[in-house]
Amino acid sequence: MARYITISLDKRGVTCRARLLDQEAPRTCAAVWDALPQSGDAYHAKYARNEIYALVPSFSDNPPGPENPTVTPIPGDVCYFGFEPWQIGNPAYGYNDGSEAHSGEHVVDLALFYGRNNLLINGDQGWVPGNVFATIEDGLADIAAAAQDLWLRGVEGETLSFRRAD
Repeated sequence: MARYITISLDKRGVTCRARLLDQEAPRTCAAVWDALPQSGDAYHAKYARNEIYALVPSFSDNPPGPENPTVTPIPGDVCYFGFEPWQIGNPAYGYNDGSEAHSGEHVVDLALFYGRNNLLINGDQGWVPGNVFATIEDGLADIAAAAQDLWLRGVEGETLSFRRAD
């Protein structure tokens, strides 16, 4: 039986529904599912193009490792990335000193891609593959419009939340 999550931009009141890809990414799906709900400050990607994400504290003693990876996510892909602080601690990335990026701990980046032509390459790190663990099946157009609004008007005060769906 398929499992679903909701992903919301809370301040903007927009939600989409995504199906977990249990066959393609079982370890990642299990880690995320067991850790839900998760929320964090919303960010819009600088390098990957059409991506919004939240950084949350690591939620698994055994991170899933590479699984169903991509460097070219398509609209509707939901990805998991694990980062050490040194990988995303560059001040040019724009995180505040109190953010999860500077906590001195491993962090998880939960991201969704809402448009085409994404390429996961970072000038400091090179290729940054993400684990595709879910696909948005309902609400992609609405979340894409809200994500574009984040890009144009800013992310301040916005939260990106991931929850189990009924």
